[in-house]
Amino acid sequence: MKCPRTANSLEPLRRTPNLVRGLLIALAWQAHTAMAGTLSIIGGDRYVRVAHIIDGDTFVTKRGEKVRLLGINTPEIMHDEQPGEALGDAARARLAQLIAGHLVRLAFDRDKRDDYGRLLAQVYDRGRWINAQLVEEGIAHVYTFAPNFRWAPALLQRERQARRLGLGIWRTSRFMVLSANRLRPSHLGQFRLVQGTVTHAARWRFRLGKLHVSVPRKYRAYFGHGLTVKHGARVLVRGKLRLSRQGTWFLALHTPFDLEVE
Repeated sequence: MKCPRTANSLEPLRRTPNLVRGLLIALAWQAHTAMAGTLSIIGGDRYVRVAHIIDGDTFVTKRGEKVRLLGINTPEIMHDEQPGEALGDAARARLAQLIAGHLVRLAFDRDKRDDYGRLLAQVYDRGRWINAQLVEEGIAHVYTFAPNFRWAPALLQRERQARRLGLGIWRTSRFMVLSANRLRPSHLGQFRLVQGTVTHAARWRFRLGKLHVSVPRKYRAYFGHGLTVKHGARVLVRGKLRLSRQGTWFLALHTPFDLEVE
């Protein structure tokens, strides 16, 4: 990207002592190149050109890097022999409509890449927060992993609104909030939002009807001194539904944002 004002902005430096002038020229040039795709010298943000949309929450840049929209998850599209989920193709089409071919800004949290080498980022297009917009429209749900918590509260607020309005995925049987007493074999292995009343509450575990909810030891540091839910409280939890060898339904909380007390 050309920046015709850069040369003119360096003109006053001709009267500056050589050492200071050199430093200022370097800083000015870094600020200029940040807009062309390098890291910003201010906040570590990065500008990239979107080349190809993979699905509703992943795209490829002109430089060939994969970017995963941080803090959210959209329905899966069909791949290999796996069928697509409800609104998966619509989510990909919407992301393409919003950012395909655009120069977008990436903002990062503590972990900048996932185990697959993809960049994890909040995406902004001329001031529009893309991750949040997908959640607001009911195209995505919140999907938080430690230690990237910076944007979780704001995204959850938008998700609650979309759930209340029954937008997008929240109208579908695949994503609508489940009752803890109405779990079915077809729900096994799915990431779901489950609602119920707390029974048998303890420091690191509780029950919602027949669903056992707990915090694995490796994630407890993120929860402080333990869970604060009490017997009789109405809560919503999110995570992957599993079944033990004894036939017990259970769900593990990985972050404090996987639990909402209503």
